[in-house]
Amino acid sequence: MADLKLTDVAKAYGDVQVLSNINLDIRSGEFIVFVGPSGCGKSTLLRMIAGLEQITGGELQIDGQVMNDIPPSQRGIAMVFQSYALYPHMTVRDNMAFALKIAGQSRDKIKAATDRAGKMLQLTPYLDRLPKALSGGQRQRVAIGRAIVRDPKVYLFDEPLSNLDAALRVATRIEIAQLKSSMPDRTMIYVTHDQTEAMTLADRIVVLAGGGIAQVGAPLELYGRPVNEFVAQFIGSPAMNLLPGKVKTTGEMTTVALDGGLEAQVAIPTRPGDEGMAVNLGVRPEDMRETEGTPVFEGKVDLTEALGEVTLLYFGTGKDVVPVTAKLPGVHGGLNGQVVRLTADPAALHLFHKGVSLLYRDGVDLPPYQPPTARPSGSAGGAHGAAAMPSDTDDRDDRIEEGLVKPQGPVR
Repeated sequence: MADLKLTDVAKAYGDVQVLSNINLDIRSGEFIVFVGPSGCGKSTLLRMIAGLEQITGGELQIDGQVMNDIPPSQRGIAMVFQSYALYPHMTVRDNMAFALKIAGQSRDKIKAATDRAGKMLQLTPYLDRLPKALSGGQRQRVAIGRAIVRDPKVYLFDEPLSNLDAALRVATRIEIAQLKSSMPDRTMIYVTHDQTEAMTLADRIVVLAGGGIAQVGAPLELYGRPVNEFVAQFIGSPAMNLLPGKVKTTGEMTTVALDGGLEAQVAIPTRPGDEGMAVNLGVRPEDMRETEGTPVFEGKVDLTEALGEVTLLYFGTGKDVVPVTAKLPGVHGGLNGQVVRLTADPAALHLFHKGVSLLYRDGVDLPPYQPPTARPSGSAGGAHGAAAMPSDTDDRDDRIEEGLVKPQGPVR
């Protein structure tokens, strides 16, 4: 059992400030996932927790003990790296047992620990094989087994699935989830750029951006109530659409006059005096549906992608226009070049002013998020609402690095 507390943690390389004001409490037994675009510092933060990078500011505590200057071997932590880093001349059993041998454990204890890890990870038939005789997924399980045999308080995973193909990633992700279920008292911190991994594995997600924490919360809370436009567009695939407009009428239901001439009813309260406020209306592609009535968006389809389960419609793919994506359930043929009218439930819409959700303005504390009990077919479902999210966050990282999607609003 291990609680972790990071207080004003910072990291700088000379004059370059990489991370600052990292404040995070991780409860014993939690599965925490760090996500964010490439270069946001998520692996650096993990390595600081492990003791592989020096903390240049702030304080790290594990079970109440300050760990800033404690060597990695004495922190009660085991780390699984992106690369397997297995000894090629050693068998699976010897790879897993190496740290125990260095620690002077008895032969019987080592055998019992490796047998237990092998059974847990379904590696028992391969304990006497060399790494070259294993598949990529099996090698990654050996690397996880090497951490398990040490029986640490905290497990750290640094993008452990990024070297696997799509099918193996799914299978190994399920195995990691089952592993956590079998060790409920162990704290796990997992770094990934893949939001599907984050949504399906995490108890809480920590979104990193701009050198700090953008938002911390349960997967569905981040999906359903993002604090700012960056989180809104980073969590969810395809990214949330942002349609510019102005507040027309206020109250428990807000009317937004969109720049394209249409209007939208939004189930987010606004105050007297908010009339004329410039806002971005946020609507997720999976929440859009065709309508014969008053649309939230109307445009000519530039491109379609038929995925079987869903069809993606792309609008405004040219320059100087706001791109919009819709994700419709099922197969929709013959829409290229056609004008399509789309609407969305007012409760599924979001409002952002200067990059910040109106739900969070003035530091208002919100009640616990209650996700909808059901969503339209083709929308986010399954564990933590992520089953319908393809893993295309690599493309999202590229868009962020190119300046097409930018973090906005305060870092929380």
